[in-house]
Amino acid sequence: MALTETAEKQDGIVLPVQGGSSYKQILKSSAVIGGSSIVNILLGIVRTKAMAMLLGPAGIGLMGTYNAVTDMVRAVAGMGVGDSGVRQIAEGVGTGNQLRIARSVVTLRRVVFVLGVAGALVLFVFSGPVCRMTFGNTEHVVPMAVLSITILFAAVTGGQAALIQGMRQIGNLARISVIGGVVGTVFSIPIVYFLGERGIVPSLVCVSAMSIVTSWWYARKIRVASVAVKWAETWSDAVPLLRLGFVFLAGGVMSSGVAYLARAVLVRWVDLEGVGLYQAASTLAGLYIDFILQAMARDFYPRLTATRGNAECNRMVNEQTEVGLLLATPGILATLSFTPLLLGMFYTPKFAPAADILRWMVLGLLLRVAAWPMLIILPAKGESKLFFWAQFAANAVYAALIFICVRYWGLVGIGVASAGFYLFYAVATFVIVRRLSGFAFSAANLRLGAQMGAATLLVFGLRVRGILTQQQALATGALITLAIGIYSLRRLYSLGGKELFDSFLSKMLNAFCRAR
Repeated sequence: MALTETAEKQDGIVLPVQGGSSYKQILKSSAVIGGSSIVNILLGIVRTKAMAMLLGPAGIGLMGTYNAVTDMVRAVAGMGVGDSGVRQIAEGVGTGNQLRIARSVVTLRRVVFVLGVAGALVLFVFSGPVCRMTFGNTEHVVPMAVLSITILFAAVTGGQAALIQGMRQIGNLARISVIGGVVGTVFSIPIVYFLGERGIVPSLVCVSAMSIVTSWWYARKIRVASVAVKWAETWSDAVPLLRLGFVFLAGGVMSSGVAYLARAVLVRWVDLEGVGLYQAASTLAGLYIDFILQAMARDFYPRLTATRGNAECNRMVNEQTEVGLLLATPGILATLSFTPLLLGMFYTPKFAPAADILRWMVLGLLLRVAAWPMLIILPAKGESKLFFWAQFAANAVYAALIFICVRYWGLVGIGVASAGFYLFYAVATFVIVRRLSGFAFSAANLRLGAQMGAATLLVFGLRVRGILTQQQALATGALITLAIGIYSLRRLYSLGGKELFDSFLSKMLNAFCRAR
């Protein structure tokens, strides 16, 4: 008899029983998180437009600067504990050991609170120097000191979100995300409307406080066994949490450093306009793919952590890769096909020179999607050192490629460097996980990867000058995108989408009948 993935409930905690296909779970979690992300994007557009009208460029700049400072302090103070906490809780859920789960939850809550208090105190005490370094004066010391409380709020919220994600309550994560977006819009706009620029700080504090309330509301519903843990025991339990958390933090710092390096190189060897073109291209390149990966990551990471044995782990990675390629390729092809139109839609005709940068960046995204599920094997298995050095090597290669490619090809070289980085990223990740868990791509994924890769290279090549006119290239790319999109939808439908679609249709019909 074929095994299927089921789940049992114990003390209010869902314990996954691994085995069989996970396509349905992948598609379900992607749809849930993806839907909430779409809602937040729409709310963000409304909120940004309203703030721009109420505050003007200077006010938006001030709000952005406040956010940049608090985000930086929040990231350092958080020590990546949110991500590592997801792993510890998911690992405990995978074993079904209630004592282990309870200790992990207690440790996580204590650590994020201590780190949040420490981060808030640092920003409060050093608000003067931070203001002088950021604004060149001390005019914003009081607002910055008030914003220090948001560091604590964010840390606690992150800990509660890690608990919910570790328990794989994806629906609640989506609800928190949507409610947070709604609250951020409903509260921030009226506050700024009545107080003007003076309302920026109260609105940021209010939104941060409401995030704690929302995450607490759902976190409190998770029943965890009562356990007495001494503070001395907490510190010993916190060591692995902080060790892996530091790796996540270091990875984020390295990525930010390379992004800064790219802009510095362009300023030196091109000009500030080149930096703006690169910013536009990188924003559009990541818009769709980041949406796809975020939708998959919320459920895949804790689910992979809870697996036992390399065979089960490798099967899940192959299934996640297959779904990722099917979801991502149509969007990649559409971006390659409609690059000039997208730049004109999101920006202005002055950004047209960013088209070549964007195409090279998008070319490498298929490799990023293929490599991402493999890379998650490292933190899921607790290989913190290997995960750190893999990120270090990838970012070092990226930095070298930026220097070389921009030096030889100018502005378009920054896009070539991105494509080269993802090629190295994919190959290096495969070599590492091959040695770690014996991972190999399934025959179905090899065929799918070849098909999607060929389609991507073909659409990319349509824009080579002299082969087709711009109108011919656009029309041909659109036809290929449509064909691959239909193929991907049919494949997803056969893998597990049919049941989800039928369930959604049934709910809609029932709601319609009740309304009548």
